[in-house]
Amino acid sequence: MATKKSPAKKKVAIKVAKKAPAKKVVKKVVKKVVAKKATPKKTVKTAVKKPAAQKAVAKKVVAKKPATKAVKKVAAKKPVAKKPVAKKSVKKAKKPSTPKALKVDQYGLEEDDEFYGLYFAKATDEGKIEVKPCTFSLMYWWKGLLGYPDMIEISPDSNAAMLQFESTFGGGDSGETVLTEQDIFDVDHIIEVDEEEMLVSLYSYIPIPVPEDLLGALGLSILNINPETRYGNLEICSTDNEEGQNEHFLRYRTATYLRGIKSGKVEAIESMITNGSEFFGLALDALCVNVSIKKWLLS
Repeated sequence: MATKKSPAKKKVAIKVAKKAPAKKVVKKVVKKVVAKKATPKKTVKTAVKKPAAQKAVAKKVVAKKPATKAVKKVAAKKPVAKKPVAKKSVKKAKKPSTPKALKVDQYGLEEDDEFYGLYFAKATDEGKIEVKPCTFSLMYWWKGLLGYPDMIEISPDSNAAMLQFESTFGGGDSGETVLTEQDIFDVDHIIEVDEEEMLVSLYSYIPIPVPEDLLGALGLSILNINPETRYGNLEICSTDNEEGQNEHFLRYRTATYLRGIKSGKVEAIESMITNGSEFFGLALDALCVNVSIKKWLLS
């Protein structure tokens, strides 16, 4: 900008020189020119100051660059902190999904079972025979709780057992039942044990064969009573007698599984027999609504 203004000033100086007749005027013009020259110097100084300000701005930009570096460092630290947190959460999720497997003994009982690892045996005339868990539970109920002599028959492989006994049935004394206290008859019971299935079954028989002319009425009554029997059921069982003749018997059947019962197998058998006797008595009383069936039972 200073170079552009200087030629304009020379032209002014030339014009003043032509018009001025006296020297005094020329001096005044020269003074004015000097004043004008000073003005561009100031502008030069101000122009010099401006780039200095620009340098300061440049310094500020330089100062910002390390700030960006610091941000980058922080960003690099964050994923490092997240990685161990993710690993810990994965480990915690895996711990409950791997439960310890329970040990199993020779009978398939787990280590938290009441008979786990135990071995029972019974002395017979033929020697010692193994008593497996379900059979032992029945034996404990029969001998230990009731105090009866041992009458349980065990198969040679100890996978099956059977207990037979008799009882007497008597009617109710409330006056609301068909069978009264004077109506008494015998009932045969068979309890069978299947060790492979861990199943204990109860069969209660009326030891009198059903007459042929009563089969139809008895079968119809059973169809009406079984749906209302909440525990076990009635059925007609056919078998051949010693003479080879086919006979029919009325029986009540129920069963209970001991598999999965870790504690209380003896109590489960006792509960089955108690409930079975009760519901069999109710079913018999319902059957005796038919007079012909009642006469047959009491014959």
